[in-house]
Amino acid sequence: MTFATPPIVLEPWREIGSFEQFAMSLSTLLRKIEPDAPDMTAQLETALEMIGTAFGADECTLVTYDATGETAVAGSWAASPHEPCTSDDLADMPWLLQRVVRGTVVAVASESDYPEAAAADRAHAARTGCVARLAVPVVLGSSVCAAMMLGARRQHPEWNDAAAGRLRLAAEIVASGMDRLHHHEESHPFTAVRRPKLLHPGNGGIIGGSPAIKTALERLDQVAPLDITVLLCGETGTGKELFARAVHERSRRRHKPFIRVNCSALPPTLIESELFGHERGAFTGATAMRLGRFELADGGTLFLDEIGDLAPELQAKMLRALQEGEFERLGSSKLRSVDVRVVAATHVDLEHAVADGRFRADLYYRLNVFQITLPPLRVRRDDIPDLVWALIKLHQHELARHVTTVPQDVMDALMHYDWPGNVRELENVIERGLIRTTGDTLRLDYPLRTASSSAATSNDQTLDNVQRQHIEKVLLECGGRINGAGNAAVRLGLHPNTLRFRIKKLGVVVPGRDEMERPRARSAVSSPDPQ
Repeated sequence: MTFATPPIVLEPWREIGSFEQFAMSLSTLLRKIEPDAPDMTAQLETALEMIGTAFGADECTLVTYDATGETAVAGSWAASPHEPCTSDDLADMPWLLQRVVRGTVVAVASESDYPEAAAADRAHAARTGCVARLAVPVVLGSSVCAAMMLGARRQHPEWNDAAAGRLRLAAEIVASGMDRLHHHEESHPFTAVRRPKLLHPGNGGIIGGSPAIKTALERLDQVAPLDITVLLCGETGTGKELFARAVHERSRRRHKPFIRVNCSALPPTLIESELFGHERGAFTGATAMRLGRFELADGGTLFLDEIGDLAPELQAKMLRALQEGEFERLGSSKLRSVDVRVVAATHVDLEHAVADGRFRADLYYRLNVFQITLPPLRVRRDDIPDLVWALIKLHQHELARHVTTVPQDVMDALMHYDWPGNVRELENVIERGLIRTTGDTLRLDYPLRTASSSAATSNDQTLDNVQRQHIEKVLLECGGRINGAGNAAVRLGLHPNTLRFRIKKLGVVVPGRDEMERPRARSAVSSPDPQ
């Protein structure tokens, strides 16, 4: 299998949306590589060329560390007419490589930025002309197994924290792909630090064959094995905790704790103690030392539910804990370090919250490394029958019921209702219906107003409802495409950016183009959102 040289993309790391598309393209490229492909090295170099070109670099190199810390070049790309990086080059960059193996990001904008301790690295930069460097550690399991290193033959001051974060994601995608390809080769440099091969369960209790849920599941599959922050966005009741648990269960941390904290359920005075813990006597009632959720999640996953409701005075402390992996317990000045993967969830539009000054921009960018949008139930109505039967099976035993039939009129009513509370509301309706049911045929506790009947009432037929339904219809007909002649923005007579703003404001989910073109299929039964 061979790959053509990828098209040049102008530094997509500058914008979150374009970088997400780049990351998915990179992941797709690596998934297509076969374990025994004879040109695997060339294909790795193709991936490195994609990364180097995207970040405006002249060189991109994947360096591996063995169990003793020795380095080797796994692959390297350099823009013509220059030569790629070699093991001899690595010997002349001891300062950079020793810092990266300890988990430190190294960013050098010019030759003069090297410290006195990096004399060999500075001399190498002068000799090769690669005066700017950006290098990030790659962690598989709990160890640094590799480094991704960019080089530029000009000053590159824009290789900042945001660029480093996105390079780290790209590097982890490549490293995970190489780990998958070489899991059977004991001599491969990733072998010394690799955790046991990741199992691939089903959808972890997530039901759905509709295009919208399949798009979300595809993104879940892409990001779960990577040790990066995930932001889950969606309306209340769409299953954010279920997705968070699925991210954890499909990750290398699945044997470690999964710890949840609801940022909206506790006042600021209590949530700080919940997150970071406290020492005995830190405040009235603190009669003993208590570990916070960050410490409890050490080595595992911390799920920050409703992060958009986090009090402003705690956002700075949260940012520090996420960036540095360090925090202080209440009543203590001692810094403590933890290794956690963060999955955050919110029903709040964080971009608007940032614009309104209610949410820190730097915290938002730290959380929004990889976003998954969970679709509301009203745009995945084809999944409702499977959800209904899953909920019946989940609850009927505890209620001493044995339902074998759902009348067609009942199912039609369930499928045509708009479900403002999404899956959680559906679960409540089914549970109440089971309580009312005395035979083997499901009865609803009270009639549901369908979309057509509710349209007759002024309360439900709001302007937002009408706009949302019309936009969803046009997007469906356009295969989810916003830009371009004949696509949604043109058909609606809107500027594409205006349409994107309305999509966010109204809660419209845009299905992936490829998913829209596939036949709809229903998945196996699973459990609903446990929230």
